[in-house]
Amino acid sequence: MSDIAIRVENLGKQYRIGGRQAGYRTFREALLNSFATPIRWMRGEQTSYDTFWALNDVSFEIKQGMAVGIIGRNGAGKSTLLKVLSRITKPTKGRVDLYGRVASLLEVGTGFHGELSGRDNIYLNGAILGMSRREIDRKFEEIVDFSGVEKFLDTPVKHYSSGMYVRLAFAVAAHLEPEILVVDEVLAVGDAEFQRKCLGKMEDVAKHGRTVLFVSHNMGAIENLCSSVIILNRGQIVNSGKTIDMVNHYSEKIIDDVISKSTFEERVKNRSGDGRIRFTNFCIKDVNNNLIGVIRSGTDVVFELEFKCHSNLVFQNVDVGFSISTHTGQMLTVHYQSYKGELFKDVSENGYFRFHVKKFPFVQGRYHIGARILISGQEADWPFDGVGYIDVETGDFFGTGSAGWDGPSVINIDGIWQSGK
Repeated sequence: MSDIAIRVENLGKQYRIGGRQAGYRTFREALLNSFATPIRWMRGEQTSYDTFWALNDVSFEIKQGMAVGIIGRNGAGKSTLLKVLSRITKPTKGRVDLYGRVASLLEVGTGFHGELSGRDNIYLNGAILGMSRREIDRKFEEIVDFSGVEKFLDTPVKHYSSGMYVRLAFAVAAHLEPEILVVDEVLAVGDAEFQRKCLGKMEDVAKHGRTVLFVSHNMGAIENLCSSVIILNRGQIVNSGKTIDMVNHYSEKIIDDVISKSTFEERVKNRSGDGRIRFTNFCIKDVNNNLIGVIRSGTDVVFELEFKCHSNLVFQNVDVGFSISTHTGQMLTVHYQSYKGELFKDVSENGYFRFHVKKFPFVQGRYHIGARILISGQEADWPFDGVGYIDVETGDFFGTGSAGWDGPSVINIDGIWQSGK
């Protein structure tokens, strides 16, 4: 007997861009269109639309009992792949073979009826997902306990908060006991306690020999749950292998397209200072001096600022600083070399300044980087609009497999807790 759970061969999914989209039409519309089409052809008129391959020539096999992560930037084709595997949408070409009962946690809450109570929706949604009445009865208490909405079980779900709604929906879907569990960004919703429950449930599914296919931008969750990873980019598989290798590869190779398509001088036009030293480039690297485009929270990174001296002089008492702020301009941190009581000596010609950040503490998001150079207290260069951006992805900062607090936070703080009397 084969141990394959999912087999995908030359899978492709094409969409139309522009023109009339395929959809439901009335009989009158279809009849008029059938008469109008030959006339348009005689006139030389053609329907104008472009096509887009969300997936193209995707092939892979997943064995039973494996937990596989699928990662990639927005628009890489991850959600489209899961929808095809879940038979929500048909592929344009290729073949998908699934060996076992499939549960999909893609659009959590689909099928809930706002006018019905939480209790009624458990039975309704469970039936939609393929559970029998007897199976729902047997798991009812467990579903309610997992969701944490027991007090509001007989309240119409239209009065639920978004968090309560999602918790109840996930609780129903997660207790389907499938052979194959397909999950798309479920951990992006809910509070920290609920996210831990979700991750624990998926771990439990994987430990019982079932297959898990998990899409997430949470690299900490991917590392903790998955044994292997598939990287998608522009609808194609660019790499696959062991989780840690693929997560590192993804962080190192994915460079922001907008930034990479423009030169530093094009991005940094407005600046002040006497110009004796000028910044010429900004980049981020790992501790092995490899260029990276995305920082994972909790990892060591190096900020590198390249410079050029616009004279033949050797400059002393050079102070370099950088700042990190939000996209709205809120300053989060500033650090100068002088803060440590030190200054750079004998700076001349061309070179670079590097700052090694240990266990990068910022949470997921995009941050604005500013930089400034002073020579003996006099400003040499200060780009008003900053020197670039950094993209940070959720990482396993605390080494627990959890992203930690998911509320309105910007920075992680590590330390040691103690109790006493």
